[in-house]
Amino acid sequence: MPEPKSRRHGAELEAAILDAAWAELVEVGYAKLTMEGVAARAGTSKPVVYRRWPGRPELVLAAWRRHIPDADNPPDLGDLRSDLLAFLHRLLHRFQDTPRDVLVGLMSETVRDPDVFALLLKQIAAAKHRPTFETIVRRAVARGELPPVEITPRVARVPLDLVRAEAIFQHGEIDEKTITEIVDEIFLPLLRGLAHKEFDEEE
Repeated sequence: MPEPKSRRHGAELEAAILDAAWAELVEVGYAKLTMEGVAARAGTSKPVVYRRWPGRPELVLAAWRRHIPDADNPPDLGDLRSDLLAFLHRLLHRFQDTPRDVLVGLMSETVRDPDVFALLLKQIAAAKHRPTFETIVRRAVARGELPPVEITPRVARVPLDLVRAEAIFQHGEIDEKTITEIVDEIFLPLLRGLAHKEFDEEE
């Protein structure tokens, strides 16, 4: 067991616990991760961990968000398709850099516990991707690639939901071909259809 750390508070303590949780995930996997193990690695106590995260799923999701942050700074490569492909490839690394059993373990928890499922949905909904897609599409409109089109939260989630479905539910290997199909066969046609619909309604 690590030697007790000097007294820490607030963000410093939380960061130490989340770093310890991620190290435990990498070393022992989701199924064998325990709050006691995380506390020991962080040099603190189980009650301190439980005061911040009521259970393993909440702690793991928080550690995941810290170590695999949301992508930002939308790419600007000069055309809509290239920007979408670049952004989705960037997001893909969030799944590739996450141990597979972490995703599988979280999904198993959602089956057993509706509260965990609700938490996972909340975390997905909170992902800050809508502004990024809005920026990419707004640039395409300014370049004349699309008529003006509104990007609703549901529309913005489409490509990400498809990536998650491939990675988690279908157990598929997400590669360049998969990302390209999502953009070319689904998301670009959706955007163009919505843009033409709004244009027709204004006529």
